[in-house]
Amino acid sequence: MTAPPTSPSGRAASSSQRGLLTERVARQLEHDIRSGEIAVGSKLPSERELAEHFGASRNVVREALRRLEAQHLIEVAPGRGSFVAEQSPGHARNYDALYRAGRPTVRHLIEARIPLEVEIVGLATERATAGDLDAMRVANDALLTATDVIHKARADLDFHDAIAAASGNPVLRIMLSSIGGMMFEMMLRSNSDPSIGEPGVPHHPEILEAIVARDVESARVRMREHLRLGLRTYGADLDLSLDVMARQHIDTLLRGVPSQD
Repeated sequence: MTAPPTSPSGRAASSSQRGLLTERVARQLEHDIRSGEIAVGSKLPSERELAEHFGASRNVVREALRRLEAQHLIEVAPGRGSFVAEQSPGHARNYDALYRAGRPTVRHLIEARIPLEVEIVGLATERATAGDLDAMRVANDALLTATDVIHKARADLDFHDAIAAASGNPVLRIMLSSIGGMMFEMMLRSNSDPSIGEPGVPHHPEILEAIVARDVESARVRMREHLRLGLRTYGADLDLSLDVMARQHIDTLLRGVPSQD
């Protein structure tokens, strides 16, 4: 397995740090599996060995393994351990590996999201049911009240998925889901780095307001401006590969998150 960065502290991790450590462990194992460094059918090291390797707790490793199992990357055999699973083309997330093979940058992802999500929000504004609007409000409220970056990023992703569900077009929703992993990596950055913010740019509340008002044109304009923000604020990182950007930002966040005594 690829050697991890040095753990920021030997003390017990805070809730926020545990989330970031889980993200780092899961991303590294996912990379090693998708790249073939850990072959299909191979048994992963034990939780204790992985914890020692990554400088993390067994609870962190256990949560990372649960995530890999949910992504169908590993199979857990009780009493025997975790094994790398054969990959099925039936899972939308498998497209993530195809995208990453081309080493997509932040710019590439933004350019792909703009036409996709502007069309999605237009359809959602026309078709959203009361239940769809409630789902958007729940995700929006979760983002506004979240206290750590992992929960903020998940709520951010949930908001965009709720809009895709409201579009009434399952193909568009699956297309968006297929880039969800890369979107999540960008959202970790956008929800924790004040330097990429910009006053006056529409965000989730303004987008939701336009959807509720059934104002298709306004919803499309606000989504476009929301997504284009990164093109103006990421600076040199705009043309950095998403994998590198995410890894560097997670390590930066871990250095800045205090541990619990």
